[in-house]
Amino acid sequence: MTDPIVHVVARLVPRPGKAEALATTLLEMLDEVRAEPGCLLYDAHESRDAPGVIVMVESWADQAALDAHGRAPALTRLAARFDALLAEPPAIERLRRIG
Repeated sequence: MTDPIVHVVARLVPRPGKAEALATTLLEMLDEVRAEPGCLLYDAHESRDAPGVIVMVESWADQAALDAHGRAPALTRLAARFDALLAEPPAIERLRRIG
């Protein structure tokens, strides 16, 4: 049987001078996102190799839960600030565990 869990890695590169604002914005929404149905893991990490770059590590019960997250208020509010906070569009990769 195929594992329905969807793992996601999202890389967020801040605009110059916006790293702290990006981190603060993400930290403020963590609890809200973690309470969304189907959220198994939602953690923010700062890159050790590229300080200021935030890497989100996420796990969702299934694709439907991830789709709902994309429409949820927390992510909608964050996405509305992307132009002001991010130097480039988020790099999002969906993963399927193989081992």
